[in-house]
Amino acid sequence: MKPGAHIDHFDERIAEDLEFDVIRELLRELAGCESSEKRAHTLTPSKDRAWVIRTLQETDEMQRIRSGGTGWPMLEFDELKREIKLLGVRDSVLDETGFRRISTASRIMNQVLVVLAESDMPWPRLEAVVDGQEPSTELIEAIDGVFDAKGHIRDNASPELEAIRADLTAVRRKINRSFLRAMKHVQDRGFLADIREGFVQERRALAVLSSYKRQINGAVLGSSNTGSVTFIEPGACIPLNHELEMLKDDERKEIRNILRVLTRNIRRHLPQIKGYQRGLTELDWIATRARLASKLEGSLPQIRKRPGLHLLSAYHPLLQMTNRLAGKETHPQHVELHRKQRMLVISGPNAGGKSITMKTVGLLQMMIQSGLLVPCHNASEVGIFDAILPDIGDHQSIENQLSTYSYRLGRMKHFLGVSGPRSLLLLDEFGTGSDPELGGALAEVFFEELYDKGCFGVVTTHYANIKTRAAKLPEAFNGSMLFNRESLAPMYQLEVGQPGSSFTFEVAEINGIGSALIERAKGKLDKRRVELDGLLGDLHKEKSKLAKLTNRQLRAELEAEKATAEAERLQSAMEDKERNLHDQFDQLNTARVRGTKLSQFVDRFESGKANKALLEEVKTYLAKEKAKAEKPSKKAKAKAAKRRPNHQSDKIVVGSLVRLRTGQERGDVVAVQGDHVTVMFGAFKTRVKRNQLTWLR
Repeated sequence: MKPGAHIDHFDERIAEDLEFDVIRELLRELAGCESSEKRAHTLTPSKDRAWVIRTLQETDEMQRIRSGGTGWPMLEFDELKREIKLLGVRDSVLDETGFRRISTASRIMNQVLVVLAESDMPWPRLEAVVDGQEPSTELIEAIDGVFDAKGHIRDNASPELEAIRADLTAVRRKINRSFLRAMKHVQDRGFLADIREGFVQERRALAVLSSYKRQINGAVLGSSNTGSVTFIEPGACIPLNHELEMLKDDERKEIRNILRVLTRNIRRHLPQIKGYQRGLTELDWIATRARLASKLEGSLPQIRKRPGLHLLSAYHPLLQMTNRLAGKETHPQHVELHRKQRMLVISGPNAGGKSITMKTVGLLQMMIQSGLLVPCHNASEVGIFDAILPDIGDHQSIENQLSTYSYRLGRMKHFLGVSGPRSLLLLDEFGTGSDPELGGALAEVFFEELYDKGCFGVVTTHYANIKTRAAKLPEAFNGSMLFNRESLAPMYQLEVGQPGSSFTFEVAEINGIGSALIERAKGKLDKRRVELDGLLGDLHKEKSKLAKLTNRQLRAELEAEKATAEAERLQSAMEDKERNLHDQFDQLNTARVRGTKLSQFVDRFESGKANKALLEEVKTYLAKEKAKAEKPSKKAKAKAAKRRPNHQSDKIVVGSLVRLRTGQERGDVVAVQGDHVTVMFGAFKTRVKRNQLTWLR
């Protein structure tokens, strides 16, 4: 499958800024063949929405079929580039290794086709990759007719080879017998050294004491390092060894003829072999992406038609992998950008997670547009951007004598020239590198210009004027990284709605700066600036308290719902028990009445006389009783007519808006597992039963 159109203005600096180059390296390490390694090294995000969707679906199908117990084969094969090239040359002959590769490729492709054909589930993307291939054993049978399971040429590959090898076996036996007779003769005469024999020039030789070498009939092949032992080929073995070499040469020639005939036979299947190369390398590239998805716990998000994103429980893949190895917790992020809220300005303390949140958005977006699954909730939604433009890190150029600020001004000029409504901007520490007041003013102008271009973006900053401007522009909004003022520790959680305090003085206190110095610093600032920073911090504290109270209320409502459900269950059980007792009493009473009536019929029966009228009466009675049994009672009708309120719980799916039946709190469904539903009520996530919820939309 050809890649779609690459995103605009992509270069290696962008890949390094967002650590996409590390993702490429992980892919390369997971690749199974050389073609996949090359594709991993050159992987570039695409702006072609159809290509992105198709590639993501391929990766998702491969991940599911590999872990689904379908018998999917291990794609362990050698590429067939050399074999395809040789088969295209007239009178060329493949070697044993080439035939083994073709046979292995044919077996794997057959296994792939069988798994796809016999699976109960459709795999349209994987089936498209092997479209045109049909299961075939013709190549395998032809190669197996020549090679055994160990890859050696069979003795019966041709009548001529079988005869040659029979002669080889006979000659080797003669050589062995002749050698043993000569060894016994030399040993009996006391001429043999302690090591008895050796191999020289690929021939078996007697180890004779050098002082007796002239008394032995044979050819000298060499001597030991000290010269005390001479290696002699017995005379009786010389003509036999010569015959052996002649037969080996005959064997080589016959094997060459066999391989030539087999190559001619295989050449007829060249289009099929090319299909193996094309199909298996494509499957391995898809499998490489699926292996990365498994390593990073990646999921398939929904792809929007328009630019934007809504990431739920998203993780920076490299940070999560590092923290997992170190036994540390990684905090998920929830970020949403859409046309009416497209530029997010994140503020808050240093080391609070601003940059990681921004990099998470950029790297996940770049991975998705490269066909890679990402670590986020599968209810997430992501659009396609034509350009991803990051300005991250401290870049300086010694050659051009550019400072960090000069570099960033150059990047900003570039962004102003190329960005538009389908661009995603990622600006870290926006406006820094120059005089705070002057740099802040210029940054505000840049921010307004980028906003007017209709860009989407995530911006991190400490500048108050950028935060204020974001609050006033209708399609921009503030967000802050939460900070616990009680423990003076970052919470690594993004909260949208208001700018965050930088907690400059609190962070300084954490790092051991004395209170006297901190107070002197506060005294040098405008009191209103210090008060504003303090108010922002207090606001975070109050919001944190409110969130805790809201969570407590939700938990209380859930407990009340559980208690109510349990009471209803007990009441229903008691009603069922009482109803069963009434039903049993009615059945016993009915049986008693029927028994009495039937006894009366028996008493009226007269033996030896005609009882026709009595029998007709019995039939009529039984028919009436049968009709009564089949006709539902009034109570049963009333019970069937009773209807519960329609909460439409069966409509609940991921993304639904729901509310608790015992409360008014609304939430979004993020996961559904059978009768259990996971719901986000604001910042509080909980798992409840489906029948405790009402579907809203």
